[in-house]
Amino acid sequence: MTMLLAHLHSYAAPACQALALLLALWIDRRWGEPPVAVHPVVWIGHYLKICGSFTVRCAPGPAFLLGAVAWCLGALLVGALAWALQALALWQVAQFILQPDLNRALAVVVLVALMAWLLKAMLSWRMLIDEVGAVEAALLQSLPAGRERLSWLVSRETAQLSESEVRESTIETLAENLNDSVVAPIFWFVLLGLPGAAIYRFANTADAMWGYRGFYKGQNWEWAGKWAARADDALSWLPARLTAGLLMAVTRQGQFGALRREAARTPSPNSGWPMAAMAMALGVTLGKPGVYTLNAAGRAPQAGDVPLAQKYASKLVFALVPCALIAIVLVAWMM
Repeated sequence: MTMLLAHLHSYAAPACQALALLLALWIDRRWGEPPVAVHPVVWIGHYLKICGSFTVRCAPGPAFLLGAVAWCLGALLVGALAWALQALALWQVAQFILQPDLNRALAVVVLVALMAWLLKAMLSWRMLIDEVGAVEAALLQSLPAGRERLSWLVSRETAQLSESEVRESTIETLAENLNDSVVAPIFWFVLLGLPGAAIYRFANTADAMWGYRGFYKGQNWEWAGKWAARADDALSWLPARLTAGLLMAVTRQGQFGALRREAARTPSPNSGWPMAAMAMALGVTLGKPGVYTLNAAGRAPQAGDVPLAQKYASKLVFALVPCALIAIVLVAWMM
């Protein structure tokens, strides 16, 4: 019986994983983000806010240590909860295959739906594409409206940005978050299941809230957020390059050597890859004054570039889904 359950589990796991991914993307497309009160990433944010409020007040050494411990405990808790839900779903599937009945079928449906809902909470494709479109729509009304809407998405000061600079920041945000909010969560879900996606989302949220260099809003995060920043760098390293490669592929760009050189111009080891790929695909220059310039030979972003960037990002997601489904089967077969 034990061997039979193990054999059934080997088939059930990739099937449930693939179904959960498709359902998660459908939920995202149909309904978007869950309500704030029940959004797992909001709960993660509450935990990080509480821990960060204590950690950031400490001296450099203790701040780094406490930040690392808080990160590890949070990641462990998030990963354990996701693993428990996934393990229960797979166990119910195996039980249903052995002894089919209505109660077990209902349990399977509910648990796989919960897996899909939680996975959807770990990625934000619809919100990303909608928010980017909202900036362009506001900009078409007036420059001040575009600046104001962009301030919802970025931490930089937007009050003095020109029209092309607003579009520049919008395209950068789309490209960078295409990795952080879509490709990377799916990548880790394919490799490690629901715990992989959940831990990645925890790491990325921790970096967004703690991973500042020096002072931010009057508090010094240099050491308190260093572990979170490095952890996110490590977990995003391969997905960022995968995002750039897919973007180059769907836009039929073959300049991978140039992409590598352009990506290296940013201080971040990862964000330059999808941003450089998008800049090259659009033929525009992206950058921050005094920090980096990507695709310097390109032109300034113009009206029409943001919708085109959205189109390219959508093509990437459509290409990613079948690749992810195939990868789920291959990973299960190799394990």
